[in-house]
Amino acid sequence: MNNVLLVGRLVKEPEIIETEKGNKRTIVTIAVGRSYKNYNGEYETDFINVVLWNGIAENTCEYCKKGDVIGIKGRIESRKYETDNNETKFIIEIIAEKVTFLSSKKVEEQVSKKNVESK
Repeated sequence: MNNVLLVGRLVKEPEIIETEKGNKRTIVTIAVGRSYKNYNGEYETDFINVVLWNGIAENTCEYCKKGDVIGIKGRIESRKYETDNNETKFIIEIIAEKVTFLSSKKVEEQVSKKNVESK
């Protein structure tokens, strides 16, 4: 079974890329904190690349910004490619099947703006 559940913060602004076939894609990096301390007594963070396609990619780009917390349900996918120097590189990434917006600065700004306007 290949299932992944992650909750983390967006490290940078998501951007849409359109493929030659017309599909929309974005690759986001999320910072996921570990639930335990390392040898020095500090919490470490993993930075994980997640590939989003079509509607999921569009919605994430529209509603999420750097620093927002999102939940990802997806699967791990590995692939390899050849560099210009004929080196074989291996990549492991998460392919998102569902994204949940857990906190959004855009929504928080709209709520605080409404609160200011109502005073």
